[in-house]
Amino acid sequence: MKYAIVVSGGKQYKVVPGEILQVDKLPIETGKKVVLNEVLFISDGKKKVTIGTPVIKGAKVETTVTGQIKGPKILVFKYKPRVHYRKRQGHRQLYTLLQIDKIVTKSGEKDGA
Repeated sequence: MKYAIVVSGGKQYKVVPGEILQVDKLPIETGKKVVLNEVLFISDGKKKVTIGTPVIKGAKVETTVTGQIKGPKILVFKYKPRVHYRKRQGHRQLYTLLQIDKIVTKSGEKDGA
């Protein structure tokens, strides 16, 4: 099983063709294609691995945006003792769902779902 490690939004993700990846919100509409160029590592699932220094030149991961979602609600509660100050606030992080189409290596080999 071929997989790669890519960077999106300052975070590293392990991607496999055919899977859906949840990343921080990208300003792209649903159905559009996205290319992740920062590929740090590629493995063919057997013995061959390619490690970047820090990235692999010419390698990319082609994806399709499948949706925009919100994460779970996180409650923040602040208070100050003895002065009756209380403040409650909620936050929901926005995420983009990416369908991994194929991993393209620098030699032009493609591996898709």
